Amino acid sequence: MLEKNKVYRARIQGYTSEGLGVARIDGQAVFVHQALRGEECDILVLKVLKNAAFGKAVRVYEPSPHRVEPDCPYYGRCGGCDFRHMDRAEELAAKRQRVQDALARIGGSAVTVEGIDGGEPLHYRNKSQYPVAADGSVGFYKARSHQVIPVERCCIQKPQADAAAQALRTYLRLYGVSCYDEKTRRGLVRYLYVRTNGAGQSLLCVLVNGKKLPHERELVDLLRQAVPEAVGVVLGVNTRPTGAVLGQEYRTLWGADVLTDTLCGLTFRLSVPSFYQVNREMAEVLYRRAVEFAGLTGTETVLDLYCGAGTITQVMARHAGRVIGAEIVPEAIEDARANAQRNGVENVEFFCGDAAAAAADFARRGLRPDVICVDPPRKGLAPEVVHAAAQMAPKRIVYVSCDPATLARDVKLLAREGYRAIRAAAVDMFPGTANVETVVLLSHKKADSYIHIDVEFGEGEGKIPVDSIAKRAEAYKPKEKVTYKMIKEYIEAKYGFKVHTAYIAEVKRNLGLPMYDAPNAVEELKQPRKHPTPEKVEAIKDALRYFAVI
Repeated sequence: MLEKNKVYRARIQGYTSEGLGVARIDGQAVFVHQALRGEECDILVLKVLKNAAFGKAVRVYEPSPHRVEPDCPYYGRCGGCDFRHMDRAEELAAKRQRVQDALARIGGSAVTVEGIDGGEPLHYRNKSQYPVAADGSVGFYKARSHQVIPVERCCIQKPQADAAAQALRTYLRLYGVSCYDEKTRRGLVRYLYVRTNGAGQSLLCVLVNGKKLPHERELVDLLRQAVPEAVGVVLGVNTRPTGAVLGQEYRTLWGADVLTDTLCGLTFRLSVPSFYQVNREMAEVLYRRAVEFAGLTGTETVLDLYCGAGTITQVMARHAGRVIGAEIVPEAIEDARANAQRNGVENVEFFCGDAAAAAADFARRGLRPDVICVDPPRKGLAPEVVHAAAQMAPKRIVYVSCDPATLARDVKLLAREGYRAIRAAAVDMFPGTANVETVVLLSHKKADSYIHIDVEFGEGEGKIPVDSIAKRAEAYKPKEKVTYKMIKEYIEAKYGFKVHTAYIAEVKRNLGLPMYDAPNAVEELKQPRKHPTPEKVEAIKDALRYFAVI
């Protein structure tokens, strides 16, 4: 048994999921702060548990060639970053190995992580959340605590976010506004939330334990002076006695309550609650991987669970026939629909609801998507989502995850439902931190064995009558695919007028019909968009009845 406050000499063998070095001393795992793989160290044991211990390196005999001087003065105190003591090559290798180990040890999968994509490691975050302490400190939490470490400049946040945090500090000091105390649940200001787009514009939100703030106009003025590129300032109401950041309702203090950004050539409207990847550059890499894994040819039906503001939904829609997005946050669904309309993406539908309930409902209604894409929160998929997804029997499941452990757990659950992980890739969405994004492709397992059955045709017990074979074959013959072109030609021949593809899509959508053949890029209307007249609606319905669609 290791002894607390005693120094041991050992070599670092690898890393934990939080970036701690791992050594083995007397058969026991010791987790060592800021130690690198391959280094031989004198380790001071700080805490001894039943199955592991924690320590720090007090001397390094053989420094790793990957060791660097941390570029952040708050490193080691602020809990935001874990890898600033190593170079990028080692950080990427450690993250790739973390994903590989999780899939193998937790998921029981033999899939090989193909590689890891890494981008710019500085000032990449387009979403910043600054907790505010009861004493007015604005910064970030210390690791594994809710103690706020004041931070004036962060290596991974946008400069606009740091400037907004400084303006909030000034406001709190000048006007003596109270800040939230987690113990007493009193005080007003709880968080500062900043969203910044690729053009440098920002949407600012102050989350408060109440309905209003004193000197709101002065707060707006300070924030606008600090962040001239701001498009709006929003007050978020968060009176819940939990650690949740976002509020139950929002009120615009100045300007707009949404921010627009471009991703993968598409434009997205983002409200404060909308989910959006925090690293725009690497999000594009991630989505390209997801589309590649989906294997889309332009005809498939895709179900996108946890769709957020519809980012990956619309990226998939460029390559699919029909894409359905589901998300529990109403504001995000509102943004998703607006984004699809803004981008002219017509082969998408969005539903608001819990992923488990939505998936179960889709399964009951007989939806059979070719591909299901999931991008759940860190906690992963609920077992009922796994089961409902499997019930829909997609050919492929594309799983996007921000937590290798819950991903691996779900890969194991999906294996029980008949799905095997066949491809995996990591994307470093969060440089400097222990977090890593992963994309896994799961495909339905092929049968391991076959049963040979002899069938006899003719008259008599146990035989299939020969004269019924043709009838049965005709009954099971696949119906001819009805295209938009066929519908348009039928209407023009019978009624003497033309209808636009968009009108057909609108009628089908209103009828709740599948839109498998919806084109990826409908030609632009020469005039501003209009809804079909009642006459054209009836003509379209007539055509749908003629072709046995309804």
